[in-house]
Amino acid sequence: MKILKFGGSSVANSQNIAKVVQIVSNTAAKEKVAVVVSAFGKTTNKLIASANKAASNEVNYIDLFKEVKQHHLLVITELVNKSEQDKVSQKVNTLFNQLQTLLEGCFLLKEVTPKTMATISGFGELLSSYIISEVAKNNLDATYKDSRELIRTSNVFDKAQVNFVVTNKNTQEYFNQNPHQITILPGFIAKTESGLSTTLGRGGSDYTAAIYAAALNANELQIWTDVSGMFTANPSVVKQAFPIPQISYQEAMELSHFGAKVIYPPTIQPVLEKEIPIVIKNTFDPNNVGTLITKEAKSNNLVKGISHIENITLLTLEGSGMVGVSGVSKRLFETLSNQNINIVLITQASSEHSICVGIYDEDAERASQAINNAFEIEIERRKVKPVIIEQGLAILALVGDNMKNHQGLSGQMFSALGKNNVNIRAIAQGASQKNISAVIDSNDAKKGLNTLHEQFFEEKIKQLNLFVTGVGNVGERFLAQIHQQQQYLREHLKMNIRVVGIANSRKMAFDTDGVDLNNWKEVLAKGEPATLNDFFDRAKTYNLRNSVFVDNTANKEVSEVYENYLRTNIAVVTCNKIACASDLENYKKLKEVSRKFNAPFLFETNVGAGLPIIDTLKNLIASGDRVHKIQAVLSGSLNFVFNNFNATSTFHDVVGDAQKQGYTEPDPKIDLSGVDVARKILILARESGYELELSDIENNSFLPEKSLNTTNNEDFYTSLTEFESHFQEIFKEANDKGCRLKYVAEFSEGKAKVGLQHIPSDHPFYNLEGSDNIVLFFTDRYPINPLLIKGAGAGADVTASGIFADVIRIGNN
Repeated sequence: MKILKFGGSSVANSQNIAKVVQIVSNTAAKEKVAVVVSAFGKTTNKLIASANKAASNEVNYIDLFKEVKQHHLLVITELVNKSEQDKVSQKVNTLFNQLQTLLEGCFLLKEVTPKTMATISGFGELLSSYIISEVAKNNLDATYKDSRELIRTSNVFDKAQVNFVVTNKNTQEYFNQNPHQITILPGFIAKTESGLSTTLGRGGSDYTAAIYAAALNANELQIWTDVSGMFTANPSVVKQAFPIPQISYQEAMELSHFGAKVIYPPTIQPVLEKEIPIVIKNTFDPNNVGTLITKEAKSNNLVKGISHIENITLLTLEGSGMVGVSGVSKRLFETLSNQNINIVLITQASSEHSICVGIYDEDAERASQAINNAFEIEIERRKVKPVIIEQGLAILALVGDNMKNHQGLSGQMFSALGKNNVNIRAIAQGASQKNISAVIDSNDAKKGLNTLHEQFFEEKIKQLNLFVTGVGNVGERFLAQIHQQQQYLREHLKMNIRVVGIANSRKMAFDTDGVDLNNWKEVLAKGEPATLNDFFDRAKTYNLRNSVFVDNTANKEVSEVYENYLRTNIAVVTCNKIACASDLENYKKLKEVSRKFNAPFLFETNVGAGLPIIDTLKNLIASGDRVHKIQAVLSGSLNFVFNNFNATSTFHDVVGDAQKQGYTEPDPKIDLSGVDVARKILILARESGYELELSDIENNSFLPEKSLNTTNNEDFYTSLTEFESHFQEIFKEANDKGCRLKYVAEFSEGKAKVGLQHIPSDHPFYNLEGSDNIVLFFTDRYPINPLLIKGAGAGADVTASGIFADVIRIGNN
């Protein structure tokens, strides 16, 4: 014999009920079945709400009642044989008349007692089971039996304790005499020995089915719901979660206790003792194998699932008067027990200075008051502090039987959470090591679950969530490179990069599943108005693991929000030099915040675009080397300009060509004035360990004063034409000496300068072509023959590739 239980979503409407009847028919063709059903979807909640409204003297309680009644009568009309509809409707109307009388009593008395609430809340199962039994009778050998005639309980009305001796006897006697192939029974409800209606608590229909399975020694208990088994995590929170094929009773109880809502924890106990298999099945995908729950479930997975509980409060009792004093724990737990408050988590310091317990938010006020009253004398004598309350928390739990046989799982768990700045407030781990629990801020629950699922279940594929601002030349190519390489990164680097947010100066758009990079321009065009603060607020609100803010602009205001991102544990990758060349105090603060909040701050493209200049310098310093001198051509745009400018060209046209090809900043004066180069040598000096300000850099500009004082590109280009003879004279002077013009940055003995120089033919800089950069590092280890880095130092493609490389560095971290 099999016991089948169908939840509220499985019997929510006529279409679903028809599916249920078909599943029952298929199973009953092979053996006898008992079918336990919940109330129609959300009916119980509506009945409880109606009773509470009536007790509060709200006349609209009747609206909920009418809504429930109308729905049940509609199902009768749609599914029951017409010849039987009058009989079924009459029975159902009788039940609704009884229900209405109870609700009217609540309204008149302005109260609802536990006994009355138990009766009212159980009507949903009475109605659904009777109606479904009549539908089944259309074509099947089915009958109906009221569970209240079989299950006997204590006199606690809302979480009644089952008298198994009487219940098992009643159940066995009934089914031994029952000739029908199918028996439909209501879940959730029972009766006391004196005949009063009781309920079995939250998830009581599961429990009802387990009671019958154990009493009848069923060969299987099937729990039919709206998902295909128990998942590795909540699939509505963790998109990558998947069904667990097989799991043990203990693992299932741990997961169900910690929020896996497909099965109610007490359900497992009656069948566990008799080792009856439980199968979690999907009513809407009946061919799916679902999850099998048995005594032992062999698996290679150390962790079977990750679950969580929301709305948790931590209560901490601490004080020097607790140390070495016996009975403190007993008094604390006894106080909570007397208030019928369930303890979800317990942890105690080995010093005995404090005890911390986790309870549900709804019990917090009552619990804290009771504890403070119980320890009133100790609090007055300052031996114990008033109970400390922390609310708005959640519990994450790793669950698995095999965890006890493997070292380091706790370390992996806490390390993964720590890297994503998920602060752990309390930890609990039993000696059995089947469950490792951590209390965190509820705002971090989604990020924490996804982080742990990625760590333990997803082939070590790390997901990066990018928030990209700036989609001009560099930004557009950056997005194109990500799109092109997504498959490669996933297969070879085990990295999944998603662009979650995208913005320019006018619009911003978001998609937590990843913006479609095939048509991101259309998505952005239809986006919402953009501000820097709104873009940051959205990234902060999403609170996604491994988040990265990518700045592809040269905008000062954008650089000023980096600290906000870093403090929120969002990494920053930027080609924008303004932040690292800002006041030394700000530069040092960004570095400090990056370390403190474990949020990488990478800016490789600040110097040399895609060249590994800063990374190489960092490795030199980290390995103990010391930089004495730097000589460099750091402006790809200026190198391009002076490599192409001669007596047959105009300076205006060459600069214009450099800008068109993406070598210059949007404002080319930044490059030509030497400010851009000054920022770069400043950044290299700072990364070498020297404390300099931008004002300390000597800048020998070759531009006329009038050009430097222009305020827009149009006036700037006009000035270049005006002073063409000046530029030709500069070229001629160098050419006459057999030299080439290079804009050189130098750092030596703590001082730095930038300016145009005549480079002779025997100098390493002489043959630097196109937009290439070159850097010479003179260090303790390279005192005479410097470490040389040379290559393309400007252009949208190489800059984008440098940004991309920084993103990959974060992914590999």
